[in-house]
Amino acid sequence: MSAITLRVNGAEHRLDVEPQTPLLWVLRDSLNLTGTKYGCGAGLCGACTVHVEGTAVRSCSTPVSQVAGKQIVTIEGLGQNGLQALQQAWIAEEVPQCGYCQSGQIMAAAALLAKAPNPSDDDITKAMSGNLCRCGTYDRIRRAIHRAASGGAR
Repeated sequence: MSAITLRVNGAEHRLDVEPQTPLLWVLRDSLNLTGTKYGCGAGLCGACTVHVEGTAVRSCSTPVSQVAGKQIVTIEGLGQNGLQALQQAWIAEEVPQCGYCQSGQIMAAAALLAKAPNPSDDDITKAMSGNLCRCGTYDRIRRAIHRAASGGAR
């Protein structure tokens, strides 16, 4: 075990964990931030997406030692000060069906909008291609991203 300091959603946490423990399990089990979901455990489905220093990363395949001292934002932190425009667009477009993948989808979309505030369909396809939705809500996801980019207008 090693003492590791994580900066999650604006708060600093000093934890005693194995350095190779996946960030996902530290978030869920040690910090009780359960909005980040376990999907595949191999970084392939995107359900576990969080932001590290503003970049979307798969927390299930990221050792906690790699993110020590870096700013981490989870789905809980994204809406800390009320619903973000993207989250409002998600609701307006009725994106979730089962909802399991949605926190990862929103985190990937938020990282995209931070880098490309007015993304094209191709930009959205590239940014979201690693996030799987077993319910197939991809068209609604695309509409919600465009809605958020346009300030909510349709």
